[in-house]
Amino acid sequence: MITTKVKSPIVILLAIIVAGIVVVNLMDELPVVEETAQKSFNIQSWTTANGAQVLFVEAPELPMLDIRVVFDAGSAQDNGRPGLASMTNLMLDQGAGQWSTDEIAERLDSIGARIGTNAQRDMAVVSLRSLTEKPILDKALETFSAVLHQPRFPERDLDRERKQILIALQNMQQSPDEIAEMLFYKTLYGKHPYATPTLGTPESVRGLTRADLQTFYKKYYVASNAVIAMVGDIDKEQARAISEKLSAGLQRGKPAEMLPLVEKLQKAAFKQQQHPSTQTHIMVGQPGMTRGDDDYFVLYLGNHILGGSGFSSRIVEEIREKRGLAYSSYSYFLPMRRQGPFMMGLQTANHNAQQAQDLLKATLQTFIDKGPTDAELEHAKQNITGGFPLRIDSNKDIVEYLAMIGFYNLPHDYLQTFNNKIMDVSKQQIKAVFKKRIDPDRMVTVLVGNPGKPKKSAK
Repeated sequence: MITTKVKSPIVILLAIIVAGIVVVNLMDELPVVEETAQKSFNIQSWTTANGAQVLFVEAPELPMLDIRVVFDAGSAQDNGRPGLASMTNLMLDQGAGQWSTDEIAERLDSIGARIGTNAQRDMAVVSLRSLTEKPILDKALETFSAVLHQPRFPERDLDRERKQILIALQNMQQSPDEIAEMLFYKTLYGKHPYATPTLGTPESVRGLTRADLQTFYKKYYVASNAVIAMVGDIDKEQARAISEKLSAGLQRGKPAEMLPLVEKLQKAAFKQQQHPSTQTHIMVGQPGMTRGDDDYFVLYLGNHILGGSGFSSRIVEEIREKRGLAYSSYSYFLPMRRQGPFMMGLQTANHNAQQAQDLLKATLQTFIDKGPTDAELEHAKQNITGGFPLRIDSNKDIVEYLAMIGFYNLPHDYLQTFNNKIMDVSKQQIKAVFKKRIDPDRMVTVLVGNPGKPKKSAK
């Protein structure tokens, strides 16, 4: 019998758990109180005794803790074994310490906690979200520590995950959008580690062994190669104790070697692949910028005007609104440790592919030549700065930013100064930087669909 004498949110949440109701989704919806997005973030940082970098923000508004441990262990470190980083990361919670996959899931479900894994090109992530009530947090941290420190990589679970990835890769080969993206990265990056898909290739995934995963884990999942980000209802003393526990269970190791530089495109490249679809998928781009790039805010704001702001962008206006050639069209920069891509794209009816391709490049050229208008600049600044608080309105959002700041060695005042740096950008800067950084005559163009015989695109 549950007492009706409820005095705190903790008691309410514990009662829900006792009643057998899953609280994971509820936790995902709990926001930080509105004032958190407006106040200055007091980012505290230190290095653990074992060499891990830590960033921490105390957020007492909700009885929750978010932890995000980031390793320089993304697919760029596959070293000729595509999919190795992704498979290693995926298998971390598939049996760890004394517990099987099912037992780990049961332990987390019993306390409403969640562990997540994710591997990108630059980084691999292991995350925890838990309530901070001591018995709950202790159990969550015990489970998280096992996943982080003692993954077992059991053969049976590896075979199961391998089959699922092979099915996913097969499905990707049926998707013109996925085909276009893989072909774009391969053409853009050539022999650079960014060229291969994060999930790998069917041939490589079939060949991955338990020993491969263990070797990768021992080399890259080490304290000197890690950033620990924490946001939640704990104080600095507790945060230090948790970070030391998480770090101490890892080998000290060494940081991953720096990736090679991305080579500048010397000439335009064109790739077309036939696909029995009613629409042609078009991607156009070149190497863009790194995290922490000196031109980051100028390029970010300029792209917002060009193709990053949905219906108010130049590309959407020219391609969708004026001519009805595509429902969706866009441009974006994806900054990474080395130069991530600048990409423009759209999907259009096969018979419109050439016209849409020419118009996409013409829109870019006009933007480079003339820059934005006063009205476009003002609207973009208001849109970005006005929406920024919504992007940091939860602990989950903030901890992701902390991990990014630590991993890419960005200034600790990044969040506080973001809006001011956007507001400081001028039209002249956008025009000058886009002219310096973007070359429409040296772009990779990828078409996947059935657009007919390719023609030379108009400049």
